[in-house]
Amino acid sequence: MSFGYQVLGFGTVGSSPVYYAATGGTVTTDGDFKVHTFSSAGTFQVTEVGSDALDYIIVAGGGAGGKRVDESGAGGGGAGGMLVGTSTPSANNYSVVIGAGGDGSSGGASGSNSSVFSLTSIGGGGGGITSGGGSGQEGGSGSGSWGYSTSVAAGRAGTSGQGNSGGARGGTQYGNGGGSGGGGKGAAGTSSQSTQNGTNGGVGLASSITGTEVYYAGGGGGSSSNLSSTDGAGGNGGGGNGRGFARGFDGTANTGGGGGGGAGETSNTRGGNGGSGVVIIRYQFQ
Repeated sequence: MSFGYQVLGFGTVGSSPVYYAATGGTVTTDGDFKVHTFSSAGTFQVTEVGSDALDYIIVAGGGAGGKRVDESGAGGGGAGGMLVGTSTPSANNYSVVIGAGGDGSSGGASGSNSSVFSLTSIGGGGGGITSGGGSGQEGGSGSGSWGYSTSVAAGRAGTSGQGNSGGARGGTQYGNGGGSGGGGKGAAGTSSQSTQNGTNGGVGLASSITGTEVYYAGGGGGSSSNLSSTDGAGGNGGGGNGRGFARGFDGTANTGGGGGGGAGETSNTRGGNGGSGVVIIRYQFQ
């Protein structure tokens, strides 16, 4: 029950709302709300505790795209895991960790975790490497599979509540199948069965936490296995495109997008790097 009352000419008298106050990251204003964006590691310091919960998104680093070491396509990297929710932290200092994207030069490396408030988003899985390298890695979202197999197998799994699986491999294109797309926060990667085309990464998730709608955590696209085939597109949310016969495209920084798979006529054509993660916190301040 509210006991506030209106006195003509003097505003509201009685109980009034209490708002959060904090420092850390890059601070912007959206109307009556403050937004703290952490694109690198830092500290979120709560100096005053509000009566309403604050909002957050926590996005881990995306996995790198797989690389080609034979004639088949490589899988796209999985998007970094994404957590969306509310929290009521007490007055204290909170460490913010921002996950790096996976390194494509090392052959489908997974992304690193992001965290704040004892909550952790899991780095995206690295994309599948061709010629016996395997079908990629699990992660916040799972990676897409390499194309060198006629046996159908599911893409690598994502983490429950954070992302989706990568696309499956296999079908009829033994030895030169296209790579599958990595999973995104909003959807699984597309499977590359029975085709030489690379397939698309899964779409990410839109958030307006900054005051502007932005997609985060899109999966990387798989690479095609020959010059006349089509490469997979990265998922909306920073996913990098796959690229046959060239280096895969990188995931976009501070989106957690997966890197695109790479493939080429020369051996060891690398996948794109995964995009780094981000932590964003929003609360009413007036």
